[in-house]
Amino acid sequence: MSALIKPLQPRDPLHALYVQRFAVPYEFPVYFTEHLFAAENPVFRDTLLRREPQRRHRFVVFIDADVAASFPALGHSIAGYAQLHADALELVAAPHPVPGGEAVKNDPTLVTALQKRLVEWGVDRHAFVVGIGGGAFLDLIGYVAATTHRGVRHIRVPTTVLAQNDSGVGVKNGVNAFGMKNLLGCFAPPFAVLNDADFLRTLQPRDKLAGMAEAVKVALIRDAVFFDWLEANAEDLRNFESAAMRHMIRRCAELHMKQIGQGGDPFETGSARPLDYGHWSAHKLESLTSHELRHGEAVAIGLALDTRYSVQVGLLAPGGEERVYSLLKSLGFHLWHPALERRDADGEWLLLRGLQEFREHLGGDLTITLLQSLGVGVEVHQMDSREILRALTWLRRKEQAE
Repeated sequence: MSALIKPLQPRDPLHALYVQRFAVPYEFPVYFTEHLFAAENPVFRDTLLRREPQRRHRFVVFIDADVAASFPALGHSIAGYAQLHADALELVAAPHPVPGGEAVKNDPTLVTALQKRLVEWGVDRHAFVVGIGGGAFLDLIGYVAATTHRGVRHIRVPTTVLAQNDSGVGVKNGVNAFGMKNLLGCFAPPFAVLNDADFLRTLQPRDKLAGMAEAVKVALIRDAVFFDWLEANAEDLRNFESAAMRHMIRRCAELHMKQIGQGGDPFETGSARPLDYGHWSAHKLESLTSHELRHGEAVAIGLALDTRYSVQVGLLAPGGEERVYSLLKSLGFHLWHPALERRDADGEWLLLRGLQEFREHLGGDLTITLLQSLGVGVEVHQMDSREILRALTWLRRKEQAE
């Protein structure tokens, strides 16, 4: 719905002011399925036909190279699925492998190469770009799709716990540039998100665990009942028991979608970023370790740190930090890394620079989410460096005592 509004005439008759106002609704489904490209599974076909069921839809597929190596028959399965459903689908080219992992977001030539590939394949705004891979890979493919022809329809097929329960169901795309994480990017909702549980089967235990940090995060800021469930099922989650993993991923994804859809600021035009609880230090820690730490591993440390800080400054009742620490340890996280104590030549703590970098990335006032209870977040606009260092000392001592 749009309206062109002409206010009262200004006092100067040589000038007139018009205000153009319009709203664009966004909607995309998030499916949970298994064996997405099995002949009898209708989800992929139904997704492409969702808006225009009478058309034959063209699509291309980029596959995370690590996923392609773990599922060597995947490309053949996709081609076979397209052939079986040739009345409705056209696979424009053979599925194309692309490197994955955070490092792939650091190569600007790759963005251009993939955009060029889409042009060579004749991909237009009515065709689909399907990305199958982890979170960093999907960030890249989403950015390529959103910037080609000013936006090609994009379907995400997340293949990690972290992507299925967090980043893959969001609306952000981007790559790293000039030494800054996600500096170049856009807010462009996907056409659909297709979560296939079978892709989690070959993940390394470390990668399965890393994705659980985001479940703890969203429980802490939005759902105390879910936090209680995580505590009660920590052993099953640590053992990657199938039913527990499925519930954890779905509930986490639901809470993320609710925040994006109903939180009032899906494109982050303001300064608050509640879904980044624990992330100001996690982003810096990832950088300080040259991404030796997985994103989720760094987030787990950030959660423990900011929960203890919340207690120290009187926001969260004492004992809450012990429950969070115990849950993270029960899941299997290590909550200390030597990089937390790194300093520059002048003795300044490098971790504390993460606060300023966090503010600069978003702009506006520094806004950090802390806890006022387990399940309820609160926004603050400053953090006391002395209290942060006290929280670090507490965390180091806890880990040393283990």
